[in-house]
Amino acid sequence: MAIRVTVWNEYLHEVQFQEIAAVYPQGIHGCIQEFLEKEGFAVKTATLRQPEHGLTQEVLADTDVLIWWGHMAHHEVKDEIVERVYRRVLDGMGLIVLHSGHASKIFQKLCGTDSSRLKWREDGEKEILWVVDPGHPIAAGLGEKIILEQEEMYGEHFDIPKPDEQVFISWFQGGEVFRSGCCWRRGKGKVFYFRPGHESFPIYYNPEIQKVICNAVRWAAPVSGSPEETYGNTQPVVELHLAERTTISDLHQGKK
Repeated sequence: MAIRVTVWNEYLHEVQFQEIAAVYPQGIHGCIQEFLEKEGFAVKTATLRQPEHGLTQEVLADTDVLIWWGHMAHHEVKDEIVERVYRRVLDGMGLIVLHSGHASKIFQKLCGTDSSRLKWREDGEKEILWVVDPGHPIAAGLGEKIILEQEEMYGEHFDIPKPDEQVFISWFQGGEVFRSGCCWRRGKGKVFYFRPGHESFPIYYNPEIQKVICNAVRWAAPVSGSPEETYGNTQPVVELHLAERTTISDLHQGKK
């Protein structure tokens, strides 16, 4: 069965600014959907202005991996939708956060830090993404680096928890470096943050960037057949043979 992907995008820049619409006439989500479908994934899209931001219970239940791109309207995402996505990640749905999604509510909630804090500069300078874990599945099929001739700069310090796995680090023409490909596990779910993707530049048409995202989808997809956990008060799995015992319930009821 094909991995089921939902691509979520604010879809505001492309509507409000003609120069952005010229770069992504079908929206950033449409561009990503197109190359993912060519790789055999089952893809649907969702956007901010849809009811429930397009992320209904039914949509998320039918999603193996959620891709998130946001920039100018993080504050408009409703807290109940953030909580809904958060719970699905803990239950096993993969999450790929792109570019300025670092400041999204869902990424901050999963990080437990103010991940909006970093350096930035919109000068369209060269970026070199170096592969620092060449054996990682997300780096499969790549060379040792990806060169982007024009991108927005992000620089350290990036206020995120220490990644479980670091796949990429970026160098920028102005001298800054940045942890640009980071992996975490949260509950049963896998989270990947990937830095490139400013809306003004045609980054998501780049074949190497597309390969990274396709690899990340495969990496983040849930493992089938994982055991179901139970939480809360439970009966012992081995029968207890205690001649006389006082339980916590007995103490609450005043029994001796």
